[in-house]
Amino acid sequence: MDNIYVIRERIEAVYGKHSKSFNKAFQFILAMITFTMINQNTGFMKSLSSPVISLGLAVVATFLPPAVLVVLATILLLAHTLAASIGIFAVSALIFLIMYIFYIRLAPKMAFVVLLTPIAFALKIPFVLPVACALIYTPVSLVPMGCGTVVYYMMEYLKKISAASKTSGSKAMLAEISTYVQKVFQNKEMWLYIVAFIIGFFIIYTIRRQELDHAWKIGIIAGAIANVVVTAMGSIALGVNTSYGPLIIGNIVAAVAGLVLELFLFSVDYARSERLQFEDDEYYYYVKAIPKVAMTTPEKTVKKINERQKTEIIDAEAVKRLSQDTAEEETKAIDLEVHAGHGQKREAERKPSYGDADYRSPAQIRASQVRKHSPKRGPAPKKHDMKDVDKMLLTQSLENEFHAGNRRKR
Repeated sequence: MDNIYVIRERIEAVYGKHSKSFNKAFQFILAMITFTMINQNTGFMKSLSSPVISLGLAVVATFLPPAVLVVLATILLLAHTLAASIGIFAVSALIFLIMYIFYIRLAPKMAFVVLLTPIAFALKIPFVLPVACALIYTPVSLVPMGCGTVVYYMMEYLKKISAASKTSGSKAMLAEISTYVQKVFQNKEMWLYIVAFIIGFFIIYTIRRQELDHAWKIGIIAGAIANVVVTAMGSIALGVNTSYGPLIIGNIVAAVAGLVLELFLFSVDYARSERLQFEDDEYYYYVKAIPKVAMTTPEKTVKKINERQKTEIIDAEAVKRLSQDTAEEETKAIDLEVHAGHGQKREAERKPSYGDADYRSPAQIRASQVRKHSPKRGPAPKKHDMKDVDKMLLTQSLENEFHAGNRRKR
């Protein structure tokens, strides 16, 4: 389970860095699918049914707000209905006007719900929408969900009209309007799905707001079961032909989608939940605190164990010249000591005849005065680096070889 949370943290981090790019890519894909589905289901106006038109409209809609995408999709659908029949165009325009009044009034920021509902119906997983909206939004989201459902069944009817018009021709305007309204608004399957959406939504929304442990999981499972039961019972009562296989599979997919949303939106640790109590002058407060699950993504660190060090190349000729210079300095120092010894002997010969214990030379008097006034210092610590020690040892070995060679020559 910890690996799942780590993957979630990484996905959230990547999305946080490139959120604008991901949002625009999702909007482009959604617009492309919407325009393509409209052109394939209706396609009355051949000049607008080209994939190039769908691509161009999708590119334009990508850089506009999501509400503009809904408007472009509506205009494209009305253009196809106008090419089919003026009566169908008038009824469709009136239906869209009524839906826009409720949509703009109640849910102006839920354009994606309107667009995703027909796509979910086309993919045979319509119950993903009520489960997701119950976990994310409020009951107001039922309005755009219902509008999207009506639009899907409008396109389904227009698709049948398109297939029939190729063989039977056009009918009278009044007959077309009455048939269109009857087929769309008296469709039992459409109203059955709308009722199932409402019941499943409120079950999930009510349970996930409770203080129960694992309330989201319980609500998702209960809502999926309610969708299956309501749809099955409604299809039997209304005589609607419903395939139970796609119904069950679609609700399983909806439940899995709900669990994924819970992982990203409401991931808590119920094992560490606490109940707290507070009070003031007027009320007692009973609070249940549940900590969120937060995982830190592990960072890989590379540790260098055997790091190759640079070797220093020593010039042998330079070491020999250094040893020769050192030998010359030592010879000069010995000569100076010899001359100093002769000077001390001459000074000893010139000193007076009284005892040696009482006599002090001027140099000794100055040295004694310096020792009185100067502070005592300890021996200075010698610090050697390992490279200096290696050079010193190599220098000494070369000096020994040099002196040994000189002795052999003598």
